[in-house]
Amino acid sequence: MMLGKKLVTAQKRGETRALCLGLGMVACSMMMYFFIGITIVPFYTKSVWTTETVCKVLKANIEDKALCPDSKGSEDEDTFSYPCLQVWVNLTASGQEVMLYQTEDTLDRNPKCSYVPDKLENSKEEVKARIETIASNFRKYHTFPCYYDPGGTQTNVILSRLYPPKGLLFAFLWPTLMFTGGCLIIVLVKISQYVSVLSAWQ
Repeated sequence: MMLGKKLVTAQKRGETRALCLGLGMVACSMMMYFFIGITIVPFYTKSVWTTETVCKVLKANIEDKALCPDSKGSEDEDTFSYPCLQVWVNLTASGQEVMLYQTEDTLDRNPKCSYVPDKLENSKEEVKARIETIASNFRKYHTFPCYYDPGGTQTNVILSRLYPPKGLLFAFLWPTLMFTGGCLIIVLVKISQYVSVLSAWQ
């Protein structure tokens, strides 16, 4: 009799822990959904460059004398100044000559330059060499895929999207798996409890 009570007590403790685990997984997944909804989703829905096409490079120039400060502002302009790379391409979809930007964020940070370095931890010589390498790659590979605004709100194009559809689906994958796993654990615990009650009743 004592052994039976101990087994029942251990089973209840195990079910309680499993239930807490399932509820915790569901709660964490909901928090991840909320975080994705207020960070990634707004950037995805805000982007108007949704249609992929082919761009052909017309010219890629580096304005050595026109250093572009970060548009977000800085007390010391020289702390974020770099050679301004301007890439102009021919948009195959419309045949227009438009300016190319790396991503949507590049246009927001500095609309005068096609490329904006993320961080200037390296020396100015290294940054300049990197931009020159990017310019030479554009001159070497004339044709490449790019994204444009089919609605015509933006007349420029971008090289890559910050959050493409596949990236958004991948961001929702992990919380979805966690939510599914948590719900499955809860369901299994409830089934176990139901079977236990049914066995005791019989």
